Amino acid sequence: MIFVTVGTHEQQFNRLIKYMDNLKGNYKIDDEIVIQIGFCTYTPKYCRWSRLFSYDEMLKNIKEARIVITHGGPASFIMPLQYGKIPIVVPRQKQYGEHVNNHQVDFCCEVEKRKKNIIGVLNINQLEGLILNYEDIIQNMNNKNDSNNFLFCNKLEKIIEELL
Repeated sequence: MIFVTVGTHEQQFNRLIKYMDNLKGNYKIDDEIVIQIGFCTYTPKYCRWSRLFSYDEMLKNIKEARIVITHGGPASFIMPLQYGKIPIVVPRQKQYGEHVNNHQVDFCCEVEKRKKNIIGVLNINQLEGLILNYEDIIQNMNNKNDSNNFLFCNKLEKIIEELL
Protein backbone atom coordinates (compact mmCIF):
# COMPACT_ATOMS: atom_id res chain seq x y z
CA MET A 1 0.00 0.00 0.00
CA ILE A 2 1.11 3.55 -0.70
CA PHE A 3 -0.08 6.16 1.77
CA VAL A 4 -0.21 9.80 0.69
CA THR A 5 -0.87 12.70 3.06
CA VAL A 6 -1.13 16.39 2.24
CA GLY A 7 -1.58 17.54 5.83
CA THR A 8 -4.18 19.98 7.09
CA HIS A 9 -3.05 23.22 5.46
CA GLU A 10 -6.10 25.08 4.12
CA GLN A 11 -4.79 25.47 0.54
CA GLN A 12 -5.31 22.73 -2.04
CA PHE A 13 -2.62 20.31 -3.15
CA ASN A 14 -4.46 19.00 -6.22
CA ARG A 15 -1.23 18.57 -8.18
CA LEU A 16 -0.10 15.66 -5.99
CA ILE A 17 -3.55 14.10 -5.62
CA LYS A 18 -4.25 14.17 -9.38
CA TYR A 19 -0.82 12.76 -10.16
CA MET A 20 -1.25 9.82 -7.80
CA ASP A 21 -4.81 9.18 -8.98
CA ASN A 22 -3.62 9.16 -12.61
CA LEU A 23 -0.82 6.70 -11.80
CA LYS A 24 -3.42 4.33 -10.35
CA GLY A 25 -6.02 4.99 -13.07
CA ASN A 26 -3.47 4.38 -15.84
CA TYR A 27 -2.37 1.10 -14.20
CA LYS A 28 1.19 2.34 -13.71
CA ILE A 29 1.07 1.48 -10.00
CA ASP A 30 -0.32 -1.84 -8.76
CA ASP A 31 -0.26 -0.95 -5.07
CA GLU A 32 -3.42 0.16 -3.35
CA ILE A 33 -3.15 3.92 -2.85
CA VAL A 34 -4.72 5.54 0.22
CA ILE A 35 -4.80 9.35 0.27
CA GLN A 36 -5.57 11.93 2.92
CA ILE A 37 -6.68 14.84 0.70
CA GLY A 38 -7.23 17.60 3.26
CA PHE A 39 -8.56 20.73 1.58
CA CYS A 40 -7.98 19.59 -2.00
CA THR A 41 -10.79 20.32 -4.41
CA TYR A 42 -9.96 17.32 -6.59
CA THR A 43 -11.35 14.01 -5.34
CA PRO A 44 -9.62 10.80 -6.46
CA LYS A 45 -11.45 8.40 -8.75
CA TYR A 46 -9.09 5.41 -8.52
CA CYS A 47 -7.64 5.66 -5.02
CA ARG A 48 -9.18 5.18 -1.59
CA TRP A 49 -9.29 8.54 0.16
CA SER A 50 -10.51 10.55 3.10
CA ARG A 51 -10.39 14.27 3.69
CA LEU A 52 -8.82 13.70 7.11
CA PHE A 53 -7.79 10.67 9.15
CA SER A 54 -7.68 10.48 12.92
CA TYR A 55 -4.23 10.32 14.51
CA ASP A 56 -4.64 6.57 15.10
CA GLU A 57 -5.68 6.03 11.47
CA MET A 58 -2.67 8.03 10.29
CA LEU A 59 -0.35 5.84 12.38
CA LYS A 60 -2.01 2.69 11.10
CA ASN A 61 -1.68 3.81 7.48
CA ILE A 62 1.95 4.77 7.94
CA LYS A 63 2.80 1.47 9.64
CA GLU A 64 1.08 -0.58 6.93
CA ALA A 65 2.37 1.41 3.96
CA ARG A 66 5.18 0.17 1.77
CA ILE A 67 5.77 3.80 0.73
CA VAL A 68 4.70 7.01 2.48
CA ILE A 69 4.41 10.15 0.35
CA THR A 70 3.92 13.45 2.18
CA HIS A 71 3.82 17.17 1.63
CA GLY A 72 6.76 19.15 3.04
CA GLY A 73 5.37 19.71 6.52
CA PRO A 74 7.90 18.42 9.08
CA ALA A 75 5.35 16.60 11.25
CA SER A 76 4.14 14.64 8.23
CA PHE A 77 7.53 13.43 7.10
CA ILE A 78 9.00 12.89 10.57
CA MET A 79 6.21 10.46 11.48
CA PRO A 80 7.26 7.78 8.91
CA LEU A 81 10.89 8.20 9.99
CA GLN A 82 9.83 7.22 13.50
CA TYR A 83 8.80 3.86 12.06
CA GLY A 84 12.01 3.39 10.08
CA LYS A 85 10.48 4.40 6.75
CA ILE A 86 12.07 6.75 4.21
CA PRO A 87 9.31 9.15 3.10
CA ILE A 88 9.00 10.62 -0.36
CA VAL A 89 8.42 14.33 0.28
CA VAL A 90 6.68 16.51 -2.31
CA PRO A 91 6.79 20.04 -0.91
CA ARG A 92 3.92 22.40 -1.60
CA GLN A 93 4.91 25.20 -3.97
CA LYS A 94 3.71 28.78 -4.13
CA GLN A 95 3.61 28.82 -7.95
CA TYR A 96 0.80 26.23 -7.90
CA GLY A 97 -1.24 28.01 -5.20
CA GLU A 98 -0.39 25.29 -2.66
CA HIS A 99 1.14 27.56 -0.04
CA VAL A 100 1.88 31.22 0.69
CA ASN A 101 5.62 30.83 -0.04
CA ASN A 102 8.21 28.15 -0.78
CA HIS A 103 9.37 27.42 2.76
CA GLN A 104 8.48 23.73 2.32
CA VAL A 105 10.77 23.54 -0.72
CA ASP A 106 13.63 25.20 1.18
CA PHE A 107 13.16 23.06 4.28
CA CYS A 108 12.82 19.81 2.33
CA CYS A 109 16.02 20.52 0.37
CA GLU A 110 17.95 21.24 3.57
CA VAL A 111 16.73 18.11 5.36
CA GLU A 112 17.49 15.96 2.33
CA LYS A 113 20.98 17.44 2.03
CA ARG A 114 21.87 17.32 5.74
CA LYS A 115 20.12 14.19 7.00
CA LYS A 116 19.86 12.14 3.80
CA ASN A 117 16.77 10.41 5.19
CA ILE A 118 14.02 11.71 2.91
CA ILE A 119 13.52 11.69 -0.85
CA GLY A 120 12.60 15.19 -1.98
CA VAL A 121 10.59 15.71 -5.15
CA LEU A 122 10.52 19.18 -6.67
CA ASN A 123 9.45 17.98 -10.13
CA ILE A 124 6.31 15.87 -9.79
CA ASN A 125 7.13 14.04 -13.04
CA GLN A 126 9.96 12.26 -11.19
CA LEU A 127 7.53 10.69 -8.73
CA GLU A 128 6.56 7.65 -10.84
CA GLY A 129 10.19 6.57 -11.27
CA LEU A 130 10.86 7.04 -7.56
CA ILE A 131 7.89 4.87 -6.64
CA LEU A 132 8.80 2.14 -9.13
CA ASN A 133 12.45 2.08 -7.94
CA TYR A 134 11.81 2.87 -4.27
CA GLU A 135 13.41 -0.23 -2.74
CA ASP A 136 16.63 0.25 -4.72
CA ILE A 137 16.77 3.97 -3.88
CA ILE A 138 16.36 3.55 -0.11
CA GLN A 139 18.73 0.62 0.21
CA ASN A 140 21.65 2.72 1.48
CA MET A 141 19.77 5.64 2.98
CA ASN A 142 19.59 6.64 6.64
CA ASN A 143 16.18 5.54 7.93
CA LYS A 144 16.66 6.90 11.43
CA ASN A 145 15.10 10.01 12.90
CA ASP A 146 18.16 11.36 14.69
CA SER A 147 16.94 13.39 17.59
CA ASN A 148 18.92 15.66 19.86
CA ASN A 149 16.37 15.21 22.66
CA PHE A 150 18.31 12.40 24.37
CA LEU A 151 21.59 14.33 24.25
CA PHE A 152 19.89 17.53 25.42
CA CYS A 153 18.17 15.78 28.33
CA ASN A 154 21.42 14.16 29.47
CA LYS A 155 23.27 17.49 29.42
CA LEU A 156 20.43 19.26 31.20
CA GLU A 157 20.34 16.55 33.86
CA LYS A 158 24.08 16.95 34.51
CA ILE A 159 23.74 20.72 34.79
CA ILE A 160 20.89 20.36 37.28
CA GLU A 161 22.86 17.81 39.33
CA GLU A 162 25.84 20.21 39.43
CA LEU A 163 23.61 23.05 40.60
CA LEU A 164 22.11 20.97 43.39
